[in-house]
Amino acid sequence: MSSLLAQQQQQFADAIRAYSFEAPAGLLRATPQGQSARFQVYSNAYQIRLGEALKENYPVLASVLGDEGFAQLAANFLRRYPSKKASIRWFGENLAQFVRDEPSSVPHPALHDLIRMEWALSTAFDAEDAATLQVSDFMQLTPQDWATLTLTLHPSLRLLAMEWNVEPIWTALSADANNETAAPEQLTHHLLIWRDQETNHWRSVADIEAQLLGATIAGASFTELCDVAAQADTGANEVASYLRIWVEAGLVAGMNSDH
Repeated sequence: MSSLLAQQQQQFADAIRAYSFEAPAGLLRATPQGQSARFQVYSNAYQIRLGEALKENYPVLASVLGDEGFAQLAANFLRRYPSKKASIRWFGENLAQFVRDEPSSVPHPALHDLIRMEWALSTAFDAEDAATLQVSDFMQLTPQDWATLTLTLHPSLRLLAMEWNVEPIWTALSADANNETAAPEQLTHHLLIWRDQETNHWRSVADIEAQLLGATIAGASFTELCDVAAQADTGANEVASYLRIWVEAGLVAGMNSDH
């Protein structure tokens, strides 16, 4: 590729990403009819396609905001966070941060949590696959093994600290984008998201389970998990109960015990 062509292509791309409706001077020839080059066709197409990609990643948010509201949010967002990855599948990963920085960009603060939930569901579905353990895999462990046991959770697992009860809205609008929904209630809780085979799952979790999951993700041993439980006025039996729940749900992808 000649250096001139490469320079021209870079100018063209830079102008599109700057949302200009006029091509850089001297870059494009006039039309055969003598009119100026219709550079805005390319600029508009770029913005529209990115808006469509954002909508594909946030379909429930799009239903909440409506076509006009979502288009405005998309336009404001992509000016702050232009697409920088080869695949537009990942366009929108910074939308939650954008809304946090610009809360007036959405009509209700609960939509920040809805955005986080939708992105977590999307990335969970695309997460790396992994074989999961069964309850029988733990039956051979000795007491010494349990003391230093650490777990590897499934790559699709997402644990979100939520401030609003947005799950009913997500459920209703995922079933039918025209469903009527009530305003969400403020509710501090944790949301667990994961994928089993080709199906996403989610559920709210109690504070102690969220603490245990967070500690497990951070690499805590079974003994350390029991310490976490003890500080919450519970014990090893509850840790074991949650471990069984996680295993049966397909959340545990590996274990290690060094002693």
